[in-house]
Amino acid sequence: MRILRRSASAALLVAALSSGPLPAAQNSPVRHSPGTLHGFLALRSMDGAVIGDGDLAQTVAGDRVTARTTFRFHDGSLNDETTVFSVRGAYRLISYHLVQRGAMFEHPLTLDVDMATGKVAVHSLEEGKEKVDEKTMKLPPDLGNGLLIPLLQDLDAKQLPLTVPLLVATPGLRVVKLVVTSAGSAQFQTGRIQRTATDYLVKTDIGGLAGVVAPIVGKQPPDAHVWILADAVPVFIKSEAPLSAGGPLVRAELTSPQWPR
Repeated sequence: MRILRRSASAALLVAALSSGPLPAAQNSPVRHSPGTLHGFLALRSMDGAVIGDGDLAQTVAGDRVTARTTFRFHDGSLNDETTVFSVRGAYRLISYHLVQRGAMFEHPLTLDVDMATGKVAVHSLEEGKEKVDEKTMKLPPDLGNGLLIPLLQDLDAKQLPLTVPLLVATPGLRVVKLVVTSAGSAQFQTGRIQRTATDYLVKTDIGGLAGVVAPIVGKQPPDAHVWILADAVPVFIKSEAPLSAGGPLVRAELTSPQWPR
């Protein structure tokens, strides 16, 4: 199951690169083909209080996967993310759509990315007025928006440290790098069965002068963690990560249906 996935804060405005065919060698190879699923998620603050609910609906058509993760917060905020990606030999982002609105988000926005054309669009609100920022960018061919959890579920330990480029809107467009390393393991339990999860540490590398200044001015994004079941069939268990630039850490974890007594 995927979550997504999520998000880092500010940094350098992306340089104009170019968007061409994706060389598979630059992307993580597919070891376990994803399948159709519907998962349920609970959202918590870092003190453990339940603050929202989530759904992941994933469908597969040939080598194309569409994953939609929706977080509905109890205060009415919404984080709705749709990632379309290819699993033909390697993970390759095709398109990305993100909607963030409500009090949880300092900058409510809609972000759209089309990898084939390099077109990126951000719709945001500034002083109550809608602002539209559209441009054509040369995006990194291994752009990882919405792909962090699928990549970690399918990760070979030999790939660590793993670097994943991420396009973020603050609401200005920036590319940062997520650097993933191992943080050891953690024990958890399902029923009476003890299991082990791999703990992945995710740091945001802003880079450039902005990266030097960010820790000084308190804008360095907090470290995130993702826990993946260490098993023959790896699966997402839990994450602690910000959902938006400058946002607080949010814990997302698997949950089970509850039935009336």
